[in-house]
Amino acid sequence: MQTPLNIGVDVAKDAVVVACANRSFATQTVPNQRTALLAWLHTVPTGSRIGLEATGGYHEQLADLAQASGLTVFVLNPRDTRHYARAIGRRAKTDRVDAALIARLIAHEHMHLRPYVPPTPAQRQTDRLLKRRAKLTTVKTTLTLTLRGVPGFGADLKDLLARLDAVITNIDQTLVNLMAQSPRRQETLRRLQTIVGVGPLVGMSLANTLGRIPFRCADAFVAYVGYDPKPKDSGQKCGRRRLSKRGPAELRRLLFNAAMSAAKTTTWKPLYDAYRQRGLATTAALVIIARKIARTAWSIHHHGTVFVPERLNRCLT
Repeated sequence: MQTPLNIGVDVAKDAVVVACANRSFATQTVPNQRTALLAWLHTVPTGSRIGLEATGGYHEQLADLAQASGLTVFVLNPRDTRHYARAIGRRAKTDRVDAALIARLIAHEHMHLRPYVPPTPAQRQTDRLLKRRAKLTTVKTTLTLTLRGVPGFGADLKDLLARLDAVITNIDQTLVNLMAQSPRRQETLRRLQTIVGVGPLVGMSLANTLGRIPFRCADAFVAYVGYDPKPKDSGQKCGRRRLSKRGPAELRRLLFNAAMSAAKTTTWKPLYDAYRQRGLATTAALVIIARKIARTAWSIHHHGTVFVPERLNRCLT
């Protein structure tokens, strides 16, 4: 029986470089094509662990095939592997060095990493559409700031914005259709939208994330989004808490937008005002509300309930 291996993979568009924590195994290069990847995966011992960085969409095929083959897969944040390289004094950066570094990280830290859970086709498409919608919204803002006030370009700007709005509308309709394909996802979206301040876009993003990853508690979901406070204490010094800002930036932005909307409603405004009266800055108060919305969303999804506004009064007593 073959011994399970800890394998690191550096992924590129055309090929992947494979290394193993056991140095007796030679580094190899495999074309980033389905047939070649499957042939290589058939040579990997059962029970092995494979780590690879998230690189746009280039890593998805290998991650899905490896997970389907019964291997444990870890999709890593490139920033984490970069910090790990610095921590162990690794100076060089090549494809082979990166693959060996990932293999070493997996060998030593796999107990503290979250195994990769492949999304369904609908979940993956929803995630991609949400990211592209956010990009188009940014482009709209950039164009407006660039051409506003420039003589002779008012009509061009109006035409460009109208075309972008049409694409965004098409994306929104496609997202609605994707949700409608699954009664369960549609019901989850309906319950999430009972949270005052959560609209269709925020609800779809929450439903997509919560439906894919089995978070064990609300704190885990908050940490995943990046709204968990990061302490910086040493001895008698109590440093300033800052947000970790780890995880999906777009979901974090959407939750903040939901908090801004919620803070203007009769449901959330008393809580927002209470935080402001304590001396918290506007942004800090909104972040707290965004965190509470995230916790509420996890609870609704986990327990199959709906939003109960009266429970917010407990935060004021």
